[in-house]
Amino acid sequence: MNDAIQLTRLNSGLTVVSERMPRVETVSIGAYVDAGTRHERAAENGVSHFLEHMAFKGTARRDAAAIAREIENVGGHLNAYTSRENTAFYAKVLKEDAGLAADILGDILSHSTFVPEELERERGVILQEIGQANDTPDDIVFDHFQATAYASQAMGRPVLGTEDTIKAMSREALTGYMRAHYGPTRMVLAAAGAIEHADLLAMAEAHFADLPACREPAAEPARYTGGEFREERDLDQVHLVLGFPSVSATDPLHTPTQVLSTLLGGGMSSRLFQEIREKRGLVYSIYSFASPFQDGGLFAIYAGTGEDQAEELVPVALEELRRVQADVTRDELDRAKAQLRASLLMSLESTGSRCEQLARQLQVHGRIIPVEETKARIAAVTVEQVQQAAARMFRAAPTLTALGPAGKVPALPRIAEKLAA
Repeated sequence: MNDAIQLTRLNSGLTVVSERMPRVETVSIGAYVDAGTRHERAAENGVSHFLEHMAFKGTARRDAAAIAREIENVGGHLNAYTSRENTAFYAKVLKEDAGLAADILGDILSHSTFVPEELERERGVILQEIGQANDTPDDIVFDHFQATAYASQAMGRPVLGTEDTIKAMSREALTGYMRAHYGPTRMVLAAAGAIEHADLLAMAEAHFADLPACREPAAEPARYTGGEFREERDLDQVHLVLGFPSVSATDPLHTPTQVLSTLLGGGMSSRLFQEIREKRGLVYSIYSFASPFQDGGLFAIYAGTGEDQAEELVPVALEELRRVQADVTRDELDRAKAQLRASLLMSLESTGSRCEQLARQLQVHGRIIPVEETKARIAAVTVEQVQQAAARMFRAAPTLTALGPAGKVPALPRIAEKLAA
């Protein structure tokens, strides 16, 4: 860990980490909670995301307008997000306003009031958000993909929840979930930018002292199932996601898998883009991605294509998945590694990105991973490791999701048969 990064674990169990960045005038501060969609019971699906919304709707000291006004009075911004494994609340401000940002974050996480009128208003906002997602096929297709890959379990449920669970969500469900998960032992307070660690510690002691102890409930293990989901819609395009079980962020094949994703569908020089868009003109958009979780992961290809083109596209994509298991050139390997390395280094120029990386590394790996170590891991990836990662994934049971005029998309058994041939 470099000298600019400092880490302290308080007696309360709260982890506090900072990275001082010279020559910047801003600071990003975030509270990262080890609780997300996979920690929810079926009847409370969407509660993590609902809490994210309600955190900005009033505390014992501030109403919703005051929260927005105070941060914007100093030119800062405040935001949050929910994922399947964590929830984050963060702010970016000028360095002299770091104390205010920490005050607001601590306030919304410790003293939110969940006023019934605000709760009902935000319930309506979330239902609108769900409706908007359902009306956006290149968005909702990923929820269907996740639900099919992890059928009938927490990891497969939508982050937003469903209309039924949100309509039924009570104030007691929100406060109970917060008490169970939002304790100091499940939270990392991270900051990056123009800030001293001693100052951040003082802010933590002042503004996060009222976090209640929590029960440390375990997440339901992820069980990849695979399968097929199709929904015929009157659309100009069919939206496809074809995926496979992948590796966790701590697996030895994690970095080779990231290199594989970049090589296969990570840019304009990637195999899928060149073969399917540039040479054949079958798509406007095609890419691959690898999503690691704590106990597994997903690797997938997304494509948006016409009804007639889908019949040709899928076999071509499958051939690329077969070919990459045995044929990877040194040039494309080096290019993919250069893209990953550049992406890493470019992200380090952002205080927000550095802040999030600190928290995420602590929650996943239990330590801060030095940049040089990550660069060395990328540099060490071999052709054989990329092929091994490809074989491990693409010989497993696939998951297929299709929205739109999907009648010409091959059925899942046919896809599995072609991959196994």
